[in-house]
Amino acid sequence: MYSDRRTFLSRLSFIGLALGFDFFSSCRIDQKINNENIRKVDSSIKLSLAEWSLHRMIKSGKLDHLQFAAKAKSLGFDAIEYVNQFFPDRASDIKYLDEMNRMAKESEVRQLLIMIDGEGGLANTDEKQLLQAVDNHKKWVQAAKQLDCHSIRVNCFGEGDKNEVKMAGIKGLSLLSEYAQPYDINVIVENHGGYSSDGQWMSDVIRQVNLPNCGTLPDFGNFCIKRQGGEMWGTPCIEEYDIYQGVKELLPYAKAISAKSYQFDEAGQETSIDYKRMMSIISQADYKGYIGIEYEGDDDDEVKGILKTKALLEQVINQHD
Repeated sequence: MYSDRRTFLSRLSFIGLALGFDFFSSCRIDQKINNENIRKVDSSIKLSLAEWSLHRMIKSGKLDHLQFAAKAKSLGFDAIEYVNQFFPDRASDIKYLDEMNRMAKESEVRQLLIMIDGEGGLANTDEKQLLQAVDNHKKWVQAAKQLDCHSIRVNCFGEGDKNEVKMAGIKGLSLLSEYAQPYDINVIVENHGGYSSDGQWMSDVIRQVNLPNCGTLPDFGNFCIKRQGGEMWGTPCIEEYDIYQGVKELLPYAKAISAKSYQFDEAGQETSIDYKRMMSIISQADYKGYIGIEYEGDDDDEVKGILKTKALLEQVINQHD
């Protein structure tokens, strides 16, 4: 969020890749599932863990990035989503990526995607900077292939008026998606601030890119379009897009979903997001694939927040079985 080479066997289709189905022999892992930890509540909706959920633990040194797969497994997950901030200089380090593969295999978890930050906005209205951002992301496309992920999550950031940034976003995403096609990697955009948190604007960008491997990663909570002082992060939100409308608009292009959570009441309900309503929207869209848990609350006990989010998701998914 704010997110060596093993032979990559050919995939059956972009659609299978985008939805995360286990079609491929290279992806198959014999699952030894502890039913107390992992409850496959719906064959078409599965839960994964986003690495950002443990960002305090990782940044403090209590958990190493290479231990993430095993930690996720211990919490009842069989799929994970990486954040490049935790291995920023390793995209081309084959030995290190092989070690990530080994840890994931030993933990019996699938590696789904890498969330990319710090490589430039793919809607930059400065042509030179836009092309540089596209180039910066190419190594992560290659890393995602090596890790047998289906996608990289990118940021559609840029400064200017809505139309200028939209045109730049269409160009940037098109160039990167075209590059990623031979690698069978999806380029997916999260609503992650600025214009990208405008569901209608973002979905229109993806529609105009019109490439099968370019899509979205709807996040339940990142719909702040404008913050105090014009900052991207860290200041109060002064203009927010409707979170339910935004998810609904992004879902037709979704190749992954991020279930953001912050705080919970005594009944185990998220206090700022109606998870039951979100799952109803997802169910109506006939989405099939993984929902990644991304706990971002203030509680220092990140594990507790992760497990509360997991329990709530299992509850609402069961209601739509």
